[in-house]
Parts: sequence; structure tokens; C-alpha cells
Amino acid sequence: MNLVDSSGWLEYFADGKNAKHFASIIQDTDNLAVSTINIYEVYKKVVQQRDENSAIQAVALMQQAKVIDITIQISIEAAKISNEKNIPMADSLIIASAKSIKAKIWTQDSDFKGIDNVMYFKK
Repeated sequence: MNLVDSSGWLEYFADGKNAKHFASIIQDTDNLAVSTINIYEVYKKVVQQRDENSAIQAVALMQQAKVIDITIQISIEAAKISNEKNIPMADSLIIASAKSIKAKIWTQDSDFKGIDNVMYFKK
């Protein structure tokens, strides 16, 4: 199972230079998961940069994956990760979400660099 972080989704939607790293993972929806935190971040950024219709279309594509809701268990695990790794709340929630289903994280976000089971691509 794979989880593409918000930075990867945004790179894919913008067809940026690193989109190639995320395209095949995103298109394999049977093995793709997405955190509700990623949906929040992508929707917010796409609305700011484009418009609401584009953001709704982005979220619709993201929902083709297995959506991981933030549970109490994921929240507690995220708090532990945040304390141990000194990373922001949203990133720790994404890591905990991925861990809950044993998913590999694909990202360009440097906060994830060096974390186990993360495929990091420098911007």
C-alpha cells in the first residue's frame, strides 16, 4: 500500500518536474491510500492557486484511493511521532495514518526525510 503526501499530489496535479515519481503510484488506486489531512491540504492549496471547481476535482480524484480517517488511535500515535521526531502535527498525522495500514509514504516534504518507509524526492 502507498500513501502520497500532499506535496506529491500537488506536484502531480501541476505536472511538475517530480510528477513522474508520483504518477504511477497515484494511478494505481487499488494500492493507494490518502489521509483526510492530505485532502484538507490539497483542497486548500488548489483553491488558493486555482479555483474551487479545480479543488473539488482534485479531491474527487483523491477519493478514488482508500481514505484514512483520523481516529483517536492515529491521533495518539501522531502525537508520539511528533514528540519523537519534532515534526509538525499534520505531517505526524500523515505518518501515523500510513503506519496504521503499513503504507509507504511518497513525498517531497523535507519533514519526512529520514523517516522509515518514506520515499523522499528533493524539490
